[in-house]
Amino acid sequence: MAVTDEAIGKIKEMIVSGALRPGDRLPKEADLAAELGLSRNSLREAVKALSLLNILDVRQGDGTYVSSLDPPLLLEAVSFVLDFHQDDQALQALKVRGILEPAATALAAERIDEEEIRELGALLDRLGKAPSLEQLVASDLEFHRRIASASGIPLLCSLLDSISGATVRARLWRGITEETAVARTLAEHRAILDALAARDARTAEAWATIHISNVVRWLDSVL
Repeated sequence: MAVTDEAIGKIKEMIVSGALRPGDRLPKEADLAAELGLSRNSLREAVKALSLLNILDVRQGDGTYVSSLDPPLLLEAVSFVLDFHQDDQALQALKVRGILEPAATALAAERIDEEEIRELGALLDRLGKAPSLEQLVASDLEFHRRIASASGIPLLCSLLDSISGATVRARLWRGITEETAVARTLAEHRAILDALAARDARTAEAWATIHISNVVRWLDSVL
């Protein structure tokens, strides 16, 4: 395994240094192994591992290429792992959201445009006052995805998107077991939107913190 790790490290170094760029085709296996001072077997295992992480793209009959390295592609591996989450891991995912999402919301308050604010308002209006849990959770995901996008940092948006998917079951569970969860979520979304519309980064950040913290406290109490 240590030899494979060394091989992974050397390929990573080539990508980070710019010797290999997104879309580049890797040299032939024998040539690359000789260049890096690796056995062909360890190189082969490294390529297999990096392809599972979407860093390399192995095309049968054509060769091995560096992927686009776009954040959503690379974060698919994170989403895959979180799909198998247990409830304590959902709690961890929510706590990570509690760190990242308020920061994204504060940035969005400074950068969001009027059209994006109108679209967020329309998204909330379509829910009405008594949405189903499925409608509420779907709207919640879209609401926060659009805010993260408005932060202007694609990597942050992709990371939050990956993490948020792992918390859907917890949010559905909360909606079933906590009587006030739906009304509270709707009110918190409106408060976040009002702060964004006012370009009030500190208040937007505070409401996003409260919004996630309420779910974290609830899940922590029932585990």
